[in-house]
Amino acid sequence: MTNAWIAIVAVIVIAAVIWFFIRRSRASSPTTRAGRVSRVMPAPPVAAFEIEGTVASVSFDVPLPDGEDEVLADILVREAVEFLRERRRQASMDTITRVVALGRRGTEWHEAGSVSLERPGELPPPTQPLLLQGLAGERAFDPFESMSSLPTSAPGLQGGTGSDVLPPLAAELRIPTTLQAGLRSQGIDPERVDAATLVIGILRLTGATVTEKQADTHEALIAGNRTLIRVVPHRGTDHPELGDAEVRRFAADFASSGFERALLITEKYSPFEIYDRERRDPRARYVTRERVQHFIDALALR
Repeated sequence: MTNAWIAIVAVIVIAAVIWFFIRRSRASSPTTRAGRVSRVMPAPPVAAFEIEGTVASVSFDVPLPDGEDEVLADILVREAVEFLRERRRQASMDTITRVVALGRRGTEWHEAGSVSLERPGELPPPTQPLLLQGLAGERAFDPFESMSSLPTSAPGLQGGTGSDVLPPLAAELRIPTTLQAGLRSQGIDPERVDAATLVIGILRLTGATVTEKQADTHEALIAGNRTLIRVVPHRGTDHPELGDAEVRRFAADFASSGFERALLITEKYSPFEIYDRERRDPRARYVTRERVQHFIDALALR
């Protein structure tokens, strides 16, 4: 009897070990569940969808450019298919032969792209979310590494007039078309974007998770590092250079946050003080007006 009980216990232990390793293997799998794939790019915001006859249309709250954008069209068509896949249990799709993705120009909806189905109701198999060229790589994009090559002294105000009114930032930037498509897919218009929306949009495209805590404060996981993000907006009555009080508040909040890194984003110009601060503590970086283009170029998009 004793030997029999020992054998039973041994079988239970072995089964438990096998179950544990199977469960861990499934948890580490890139697929989240059968028929789905893990997400890399953020999903574009959906405004509405409808099925009319044999056509299923998904409207995304995404600003379309004036001309054609094949990269953006590919993103939206793929996302339309995945959105419908998620809704299969809620709506019958047996008659669908065509899926249409729409975006907006101003207040009007326009077709961005479409795909025809081989058989009615049979959606294409799931595919990995589209990676924009230059955003994919063996390592996550780390803006802190690229910012270590910035000049070690401030260039001073670049406006030259001493005016507190700064021109729109977007007009000063060169944003590659592939990156523009990725921003538009998040509902961001690169022709009217501000510094914080642009930088956070880029971070999300490169795999970072960013969560808003307050209007001017975000928490992020960037290249595996917990990061505090502080946004300092520029208002019409503000001095065009980042103020000492804003710099000191950011430094103090980072010191007490327990985070590994910190990033301040602003459309204002850099004061000389931040260069000294970055040399003393490179864990805290400043994306100021004259540095936004460098942040974009660091992606090495082609």
